[in-house]
Amino acid sequence: MNTMELEQLKRGARAAWAAGDFAQVAQRDLWEIGERVVRRVGVRPGDEVLDIACGTGNAAIRAAEAGGRVVGVDLTPELFDAGRALAAEAGVDVEWREGDAEALPVPDASFDVVLSTLGCMFAPRHDVAAREIVRVLRPGGRLAIASWTPESCIAELFEVIGRHLPAPPAIASPPVLWGSEPHVRRLLDGTGIELRFERDTVASLFDFDSPDDALEFYMGTFGPLIKASELAEAEGRWPAMRDDVAAYYGRYTSPSARRLKPAEYLLVLGRARAR
Repeated sequence: MNTMELEQLKRGARAAWAAGDFAQVAQRDLWEIGERVVRRVGVRPGDEVLDIACGTGNAAIRAAEAGGRVVGVDLTPELFDAGRALAAEAGVDVEWREGDAEALPVPDASFDVVLSTLGCMFAPRHDVAAREIVRVLRPGGRLAIASWTPESCIAELFEVIGRHLPAPPAIASPPVLWGSEPHVRRLLDGTGIELRFERDTVASLFDFDSPDDALEFYMGTFGPLIKASELAEAEGRWPAMRDDVAAYYGRYTSPSARRLKPAEYLLVLGRARAR
């Protein structure tokens, strides 16, 4: 892939996450994950903390509440206004910076803690994003990365939507590979970061009264689904895609289905070798 194609891919990603109202999705479905990530990595007062692909501040705000000095970086600065409002409500300061997970706008070895909550998994080149995480982490620093697993019902949603869209470029690795332990070990092999893994789930995801309620909510708020539907409609594929997405929500608005195939994520916890 040449530079122009890569830039086009990232412009599309920014437009997708800027569409709709991701703040609603994050607070309704995902907000509990940020608190867990910050607690498990053990942010302490005075820690310099970087939240990669921070969105509206799910982990960044919690890290600031724990006493960290926090920088949040995201490819989509359109999300920052909501993040600033939430940080103000919490009475904390977060520095918000536009930036790419594959080219972080921060110096080498400048953070005690590096976080990403369902964020860096969407950078297309996983090896590049992993090198950036290692680059900015101080000796003895800690990392915590939460990503949907390939076995999760979220991975199934990505597959359902993807059936009706052009295939992604070969350079773009599937996001849910960040939720695979062997893949993460390969990415960070030889970096001196000691890894451990935990799995957890989000119980409230898709907790709607009916599939139609779920579809209406996400079609109005979840930018990647909104943009996918626009592309499918332009190519005459929207009716089939809508049927498949509606059938998906029909399966997962059932509590029994969510128990069988939950919204599972992998939490990667790591510590860099001290010098």
